[in-house]
Amino acid sequence: MEQHESAGPGSDPEQVGLSFLTLAYTLREEVDQRMLAIAGLSLSRTKVLQALAGRGALHQAELAASLGQAPRSVTQIVEGLERLGMVTRTGDPEDRRRKTVTLTETGRTALAAAEEAGTHALRQYFGSLEPHQLATLDTLLTHLDIAVTGDMTG
Repeated sequence: MEQHESAGPGSDPEQVGLSFLTLAYTLREEVDQRMLAIAGLSLSRTKVLQALAGRGALHQAELAASLGQAPRSVTQIVEGLERLGMVTRTGDPEDRRRKTVTLTETGRTALAAAEEAGTHALRQYFGSLEPHQLATLDTLLTHLDIAVTGDMTG
Protein backbone atom coordinates (compact mmCIF):
# COMPACT_ATOMS: atom_id res chain seq x y z
CA MET A 1 0.00 0.00 0.00
CA GLU A 2 1.32 3.44 -0.92
CA GLN A 3 2.32 5.65 1.99
CA HIS A 4 0.71 9.11 2.16
CA GLU A 5 2.31 11.97 4.01
CA SER A 6 0.01 13.45 6.62
CA ALA A 7 -0.47 17.20 6.18
CA GLY A 8 -2.38 17.66 9.41
CA PRO A 9 -5.57 16.66 11.19
CA GLY A 10 -8.08 14.91 8.96
CA SER A 11 -5.66 14.27 6.13
CA ASP A 12 -5.03 10.58 6.85
CA PRO A 13 -6.71 8.72 3.92
CA GLU A 14 -7.89 5.85 6.13
CA GLN A 15 -9.49 8.16 8.73
CA VAL A 16 -11.09 10.37 6.09
CA GLY A 17 -12.32 7.25 4.29
CA LEU A 18 -13.87 5.85 7.46
CA SER A 19 -15.52 9.21 8.18
CA PHE A 20 -16.90 9.28 4.65
CA LEU A 21 -18.27 5.73 4.90
CA THR A 22 -19.89 6.49 8.27
CA LEU A 23 -21.49 9.68 6.98
CA ALA A 24 -22.65 8.00 3.75
CA TYR A 25 -24.30 5.23 5.78
CA THR A 26 -25.96 7.73 8.13
CA LEU A 27 -27.16 9.88 5.23
CA ARG A 28 -28.58 6.85 3.42
CA GLU A 29 -30.42 5.80 6.58
CA GLU A 30 -31.82 9.33 7.05
CA VAL A 31 -33.09 9.49 3.46
CA ASP A 32 -34.49 5.96 3.78
CA GLN A 33 -36.36 6.87 6.98
CA ARG A 34 -37.82 10.03 5.43
CA MET A 35 -39.01 8.09 2.40
CA LEU A 36 -40.56 5.42 4.61
CA ALA A 37 -42.29 7.96 6.84
CA ILE A 38 -43.70 10.06 4.00
CA ALA A 39 -44.27 7.57 1.18
CA GLY A 40 -44.13 4.18 2.86
CA LEU A 41 -41.28 3.06 0.61
CA SER A 42 -37.69 2.26 1.46
CA LEU A 43 -34.88 3.36 -0.83
CA SER A 44 -34.45 -0.26 -1.99
CA ARG A 45 -38.10 -0.58 -2.95
CA THR A 46 -38.00 2.83 -4.60
CA LYS A 47 -35.06 1.75 -6.77
CA VAL A 48 -37.04 -1.28 -7.97
CA LEU A 49 -40.01 0.91 -8.85
CA GLN A 50 -37.72 3.42 -10.60
CA ALA A 51 -36.25 0.64 -12.74
CA LEU A 52 -39.73 -0.49 -13.77
CA ALA A 53 -40.89 3.08 -14.42
CA GLY A 54 -37.85 3.74 -16.59
CA ARG A 55 -37.60 0.47 -18.49
CA GLY A 56 -41.15 -0.87 -18.45
CA ALA A 57 -42.17 -4.40 -17.51
CA LEU A 58 -39.16 -6.67 -16.86
CA HIS A 59 -38.55 -10.29 -16.07
CA GLN A 60 -37.35 -10.61 -12.46
CA ALA A 61 -33.89 -11.73 -13.61
CA GLU A 62 -33.60 -8.68 -15.88
CA LEU A 63 -34.74 -6.46 -13.03
CA ALA A 64 -32.11 -7.92 -10.69
CA ALA A 65 -29.41 -7.49 -13.34
CA SER A 66 -30.41 -3.88 -14.02
CA LEU A 67 -30.11 -3.12 -10.29
CA GLY A 68 -26.88 -5.06 -9.83
CA GLN A 69 -28.50 -7.15 -7.09
CA ALA A 70 -28.89 -10.83 -6.38
CA PRO A 71 -32.08 -12.29 -7.89
CA ARG A 72 -33.23 -13.57 -4.47
CA SER A 73 -32.96 -10.09 -2.93
CA VAL A 74 -35.00 -8.59 -5.74
CA THR A 75 -37.56 -11.40 -5.49
CA GLN A 76 -38.15 -10.54 -1.82
CA ILE A 77 -38.56 -6.84 -2.63
CA VAL A 78 -40.93 -7.61 -5.52
CA GLU A 79 -43.02 -9.93 -3.33
CA GLY A 80 -43.42 -7.14 -0.78
CA LEU A 81 -44.33 -4.61 -3.47
CA GLU A 82 -46.84 -7.05 -4.94
CA ARG A 83 -48.54 -7.47 -1.53
CA LEU A 84 -48.90 -3.67 -1.42
CA GLY A 85 -50.42 -3.59 -4.91
CA MET A 86 -47.51 -1.57 -6.35
CA VAL A 87 -46.45 -4.20 -8.89
CA THR A 88 -47.99 -7.22 -10.54
CA ARG A 89 -46.19 -10.42 -11.49
CA THR A 90 -47.38 -12.54 -14.37
CA GLY A 91 -46.10 -15.90 -15.47
CA ASP A 92 -44.48 -16.57 -18.81
CA PRO A 93 -46.64 -19.02 -20.82
CA GLU A 94 -43.50 -20.80 -22.06
CA ASP A 95 -41.66 -20.93 -18.70
CA ARG A 96 -43.83 -20.92 -15.57
CA ARG A 97 -40.83 -20.12 -13.34
CA ARG A 98 -40.17 -16.89 -15.24
CA LYS A 99 -42.16 -13.92 -13.94
CA THR A 100 -42.68 -10.52 -15.55
CA VAL A 101 -42.95 -7.59 -13.13
CA THR A 102 -45.10 -4.59 -14.05
CA LEU A 103 -45.53 -1.30 -12.21
CA THR A 104 -49.14 -0.51 -11.22
CA GLU A 105 -50.78 2.89 -10.90
CA THR A 106 -50.56 2.51 -7.10
CA GLY A 107 -46.84 1.92 -7.53
CA ARG A 108 -46.45 5.00 -9.72
CA THR A 109 -48.19 7.16 -7.14
CA ALA A 110 -46.05 5.78 -4.29
CA LEU A 111 -42.91 6.18 -6.40
CA ALA A 112 -43.66 9.85 -7.03
CA ALA A 113 -44.16 10.46 -3.29
CA ALA A 114 -40.96 8.57 -2.39
CA GLU A 115 -38.91 10.46 -4.98
CA GLU A 116 -40.26 13.76 -3.69
CA ALA A 117 -39.40 12.82 -0.09
CA GLY A 118 -35.90 11.71 -1.09
CA THR A 119 -35.30 14.85 -3.13
CA HIS A 120 -36.47 17.04 -0.26
CA ALA A 121 -34.12 15.30 2.20
CA LEU A 122 -31.14 15.56 -0.15
CA ARG A 123 -31.85 19.23 -0.83
CA GLN A 124 -32.00 19.87 2.89
CA TYR A 125 -28.68 18.17 3.66
CA PHE A 126 -26.68 19.16 0.61
CA GLY A 127 -28.36 22.56 0.46
CA SER A 128 -26.63 23.37 3.75
CA LEU A 129 -23.39 23.64 1.77
CA GLU A 130 -22.27 26.86 0.10
CA PRO A 131 -22.27 26.67 -3.73
CA HIS A 132 -18.46 26.48 -3.88
CA GLN A 133 -18.46 23.71 -1.24
CA LEU A 134 -21.04 21.76 -3.23
CA ALA A 135 -18.95 22.15 -6.40
CA THR A 136 -15.82 20.99 -4.55
CA LEU A 137 -17.67 17.99 -3.12
CA ASP A 138 -18.94 17.11 -6.60
CA THR A 139 -15.37 17.21 -7.94
CA LEU A 140 -14.06 15.10 -5.06
CA LEU A 141 -16.81 12.51 -5.49
CA THR A 142 -16.05 12.32 -9.21
CA HIS A 143 -12.37 11.66 -8.41
CA LEU A 144 -13.32 8.98 -5.89
CA ASP A 145 -15.69 7.37 -8.37
CA ILE A 146 -12.89 7.19 -10.95
CA ALA A 147 -10.54 5.74 -8.33
CA VAL A 148 -13.08 3.05 -7.43
CA THR A 149 -14.43 2.19 -10.88
CA GLY A 150 -11.82 3.48 -13.31
CA ASP A 151 -8.31 2.62 -14.36
CA MET A 152 -5.93 3.62 -11.56
CA THR A 153 -2.72 2.87 -13.49
CA GLY A 154 -2.72 6.06 -15.56
